[in-house]
Amino acid sequence: MDRVSHLSCRSLQFIQSDHGPLDQFLCSICLDVFTNPVAMPCGHNFCKTFNTLISQMAAQFRESILEEAEIQQMIQRRREKILEITDSVEFSNGNANRERAVGLQVFTALKEFVDRGLAELLHTIKEMQIPIETQATSLITELEREISDLMKRSDNFTSLNTPPPTKDWTEVRVHPPTYEGTVVRAVAELEETLRKEMNKVFEEELKRVQHNAVDVTLEPDTANPWLTLPDDGKQVKFGDENKNLSDNPKRFSYYASVLGKQSFTSGRFYYEVQVKGKTKWDLGVVRESINRKGPITINPTAGYWTLSLRTNNEYKALSDPRVHLSLKSKPGKVGVFVDYEGGLVSFYDADAAALIYSFIGCPFTERLYPFFNPCNNDGGRNALPLIIYPFHNIRFTVMQLYIRLRKIPSLKKPHN
Repeated sequence: MDRVSHLSCRSLQFIQSDHGPLDQFLCSICLDVFTNPVAMPCGHNFCKTFNTLISQMAAQFRESILEEAEIQQMIQRRREKILEITDSVEFSNGNANRERAVGLQVFTALKEFVDRGLAELLHTIKEMQIPIETQATSLITELEREISDLMKRSDNFTSLNTPPPTKDWTEVRVHPPTYEGTVVRAVAELEETLRKEMNKVFEEELKRVQHNAVDVTLEPDTANPWLTLPDDGKQVKFGDENKNLSDNPKRFSYYASVLGKQSFTSGRFYYEVQVKGKTKWDLGVVRESINRKGPITINPTAGYWTLSLRTNNEYKALSDPRVHLSLKSKPGKVGVFVDYEGGLVSFYDADAAALIYSFIGCPFTERLYPFFNPCNNDGGRNALPLIIYPFHNIRFTVMQLYIRLRKIPSLKKPHN
């Protein structure tokens, strides 16, 4: 037996002989005499070395529990993201299927109109040709008969004192019909038919986008100091004086502009603005981070998707480059529609139910705000305000339009 074991045995014998039961001096973990014993709150005693080890193991266990909980949260968040992406794809597929069905229906109808127009044109030309062919055939038959008669007389009489009676063909003519303008008239009739059909398409499209109408009010904290806004936040015009308002980061200090209070980071929205009687204005949507303090070139690169009117009848889409628009009528009310996920901004003549212009493929990544610029008064010619059409009135217009569409008889198909 080595020295240490010998000492340990002697110590145990001493403890057992002089101090009672041996168990109270033994560590319940290492089963040996305590080394730097530590008393626990529960009444148990351990060697300090093992107490430290247990504390470390407990801390590691707690960390593993926390790490596991965090991992489970990360897993859950990713599962939720998968569901979000799946829902987005399903939503997009639904929209795509609806648009595909509408497009197929519309273009099938247009193709039928074009095919029918072509068939009618060919039929008209054929009908115009029939009389001339009939006349020509009749005349040729008569001429051939006279030729035959003359040849017979020539065979029977070697000489003729007087020529046989024949028809004077000198002034006989075949007058073909004029086809000039036939195609032009047919195309004009087809254009009118297609125009009516396209009007129906635009009316139905406008009715659909108006279902996304939102209530928009103006944010005074963004308004240029020259602008005047009433308390209801539903209209804006260029005022008579600079109000010397505080130049907060949100406020336009260079352009006479103001934003809507409502912002959008997803989905679709639509609002209408009365522009009747104005000679200049800008309307559309902008991203949150636009420059509000100095001169810029307004275009999508700068965060603006807008339409403008200048000099009473000069309409432009403020893209890069600018797109000059030729409108059949002057809009009194402009509808603005945005599909955030679809990257689409469309402008409508809400009264005529006609599409004015669309920005497509817009890379939206920030909050979007409705944008309004009534422009200066233009010597009193542009003094009227831009007025945001009430939300409930848009809904009522949708119902009226639906009722009106139900009453419109379908275009009669031309007879073959």
